Amino acid sequence: MSLETVTALDALRARIGAWKREGLRIGFVPTMGNLHAGHHSLVELARRHADRVVASVFVNPTQFGPNEDFARYPRTPEADAEGLRAAGCDLLWLPSVETMYPYGADRAVRMRVPGITDVLDGAHRPGHFDGVATVVSRLFNQVQPDAAAFGRKDYQQLAVIRYLVRDLAFPVELLPATIVREDDGLAMSSRNQYLSPQERALAPVIHRTLLAMREAAVAGSSRAAAEAAASAALAQAGFAVDYAVLRRPDLTEPLDGEDGERVALIAARLGKTRLIDNLEFAMPAR
Repeated sequence: MSLETVTALDALRARIGAWKREGLRIGFVPTMGNLHAGHHSLVELARRHADRVVASVFVNPTQFGPNEDFARYPRTPEADAEGLRAAGCDLLWLPSVETMYPYGADRAVRMRVPGITDVLDGAHRPGHFDGVATVVSRLFNQVQPDAAAFGRKDYQQLAVIRYLVRDLAFPVELLPATIVREDDGLAMSSRNQYLSPQERALAPVIHRTLLAMREAAVAGSSRAAAEAAASAALAQAGFAVDYAVLRRPDLTEPLDGEDGERVALIAARLGKTRLIDNLEFAMPAR
């Protein structure tokens, strides 16, 4: 299967416009590149829901904070293109910063999703989700997809995009994808390659801690006790913990004894690498 690459917005719109005139359904996978099997699974998911699949690779400067890793974020365009082709992608959208932000990133019109962007990752990375909402809205405007696939590993990001789509009435079906994990449970991430061999050996503790949080919650432990035990376990293993929490799917704080859906979420650092993961589960009725 061939993969067409476009770098100009006019060329992107011409290709997608031709597909739409044929009555074809467009699936979309936005990425920041340095792609792995998790990203490829998003392409495969989009392919099941669309006739043509577009993927974008764009390292978005507006979602990185001043002390974060924008400059060192890995860029692997040739490997990305080959992986997308093998996964069944039809078109790679490869915009420049100047194409995405014609007035410059510092003077760009910004999007802000209220409420859910101020907690958890939003509290630890101020402005991050404004950058996410800004670039996703621009990509939706450029690609005009019928469906778009996003991974569940970035749980809060998915919640922000769901809010954005509903509030702005984007005619886009969201396709949430299952987290793809290594054999030892570590969620696949482009940032995993920053880990030293010793850190990589420790990293699966995050997934084991999520499983322990679920077990404690289902067994009837209080939310505070389950969260404290998780933070202590991570710290003892050598992590610097940003948060280890139990939440409802809308990221609000559940009451002890309340049934319904839950998500355990962790963000923690090993050395210079910040890792995030989550686990969704249901609380039994009591």
